[in-house]
Amino acid sequence: MSHLSQPTSADTPSQPTRFGCLALAYAGKYLPLQVLHSAAGHYIGTRDAEGPVSRESSEYFRSEAAAQQALERGGWSQLPIP
Repeated sequence: MSHLSQPTSADTPSQPTRFGCLALAYAGKYLPLQVLHSAAGHYIGTRDAEGPVSRESSEYFRSEAAAQQALERGGWSQLPIP
């Protein structure tokens, strides 16, 4: 599997990834990361017009606010595979 490059627009190396790596690798969709919710809790993932596409975070968060804070500050771990 080839390595995915980071977006180069306004991102700096110290900023966390802002798009769904798994959504791109497995669904071919370049989608922004956002906080989503399932029965297991809040998580960082992607969605399109049809619904959720990928769960990107290893963690589930107790609240939407905690997940949003993790997304903004880079306080989450990328799932290696879906």
